[in-house]
Amino acid sequence: MSDGLILGGWRGTLGVYLNRRQLAIFLMGFSSGLPLLLGFSTLSYWLAKEGVALAAIGGLLTVGTPYSFKFLWAPAIDHLRLPVLTKLLGRRRGWALFLQILLVCGILALGAGDPTESLLYMAGMAVLVAFLSASQDIVVDAYRIEILEPEEQGAGAAMTQAGYRFGLLAAGAGALALADFLDWFWVYAIMAALVGFGMLGVLIGPEPKRPPQERAERSVGQWLHHALVEPFTDFTQRRSWLAILLFVLLYKYGDAVAGAMANPFYVQLGFTGVEIASVTKVFGVVATLLGVFAGGVLVAKAGVWRALLIGGLLQAATNLIFAWLAGRGADIGALTIAVGADSFTGGLGSAAFVAYLSGLCNRAFTGTQYALLTSLMAFGRTVLASASGFMAASFGWAGFFILTTGLALPALLLLLWLWRVDREPVEAVRQQAD
Repeated sequence: MSDGLILGGWRGTLGVYLNRRQLAIFLMGFSSGLPLLLGFSTLSYWLAKEGVALAAIGGLLTVGTPYSFKFLWAPAIDHLRLPVLTKLLGRRRGWALFLQILLVCGILALGAGDPTESLLYMAGMAVLVAFLSASQDIVVDAYRIEILEPEEQGAGAAMTQAGYRFGLLAAGAGALALADFLDWFWVYAIMAALVGFGMLGVLIGPEPKRPPQERAERSVGQWLHHALVEPFTDFTQRRSWLAILLFVLLYKYGDAVAGAMANPFYVQLGFTGVEIASVTKVFGVVATLLGVFAGGVLVAKAGVWRALLIGGLLQAATNLIFAWLAGRGADIGALTIAVGADSFTGGLGSAAFVAYLSGLCNRAFTGTQYALLTSLMAFGRTVLASASGFMAASFGWAGFFILTTGLALPALLLLLWLWRVDREPVEAVRQQAD
């Protein structure tokens, strides 16, 4: 094959990122990532600076529960219409703009609080922002899946992941830097204004086409059954659906366990705060972004199953680099290698995983099914990873990271089995044709 043909093939693959829909997805992803830290780590920093007790700060951080239970109200967002906005923008974009307007108000209201006098008020506003943010995620995820063709889902996953991480960067490092010069109300006002990027994404993106069956008139009982019951019964009709749910729960499990102990590990090795921040928050973010874009290209070139396998193997392997780092001590070069490799492979695996989850959803129930899958993924990332401290204390740092590599094996075995099951109907059709 000539170099010109190879170059042309890669240009065609990379060209999947260069269109108006992908730009809209990137901007909406930014708007999705922005509110997350404003009610969590940025808020906890603000409270700590104001001298709020650590116990109260820890209690406030439980306000993130809406992210784990968003599948409960996803059916309403999936099927209810907002009369005026739906007429102007369509159902998906109408909901997105409506929630973004409410988010601007919620972030402003949170920033107007006084931690020393109105902690209960701030807790309520933080819950409201988390609820609106989780609701926006439902719409943005459904929009991405519905607006893209199957072969574009990998690139769409990369664009939404990239936008999301830029949003986290703005609400985390950006907000903390601004707080050195501005009052906290104005910091949160600037963050609220940045939601405008998501609004721009809504305005420039086209509205997805609705599935034909949604246009049929229904009684109230039929509508409720369609909105609340059918998304779940539809998913259970998939072949090997229990194995799919188990795979979703476990694919990122080893990485989640390792990540939960990353900062205590760095501190015990003797790295300074500046070293940890510069490597993990700056270099690590760049490596992650490179990884998510590489993952999108890999899905387009090799398919989602191969991308999942490559991402899963690399995610597991990079945990061994941290076991090597444990023996090196406070070696900034070794830390850079470990964080860079882990961030790149984590981003690559995340892009492939989001593309896989997107492909599992029936477009008649996109928001509800995707919310259910990501809630399950969040459960694996938080609740099942809660034993990470006990593991680290029991096995030591090197043994702990070797163990997290082993924790990735069940998901990889499930992946190989699901891949074989997925191929069987295709191969059966080929044999009949022969």
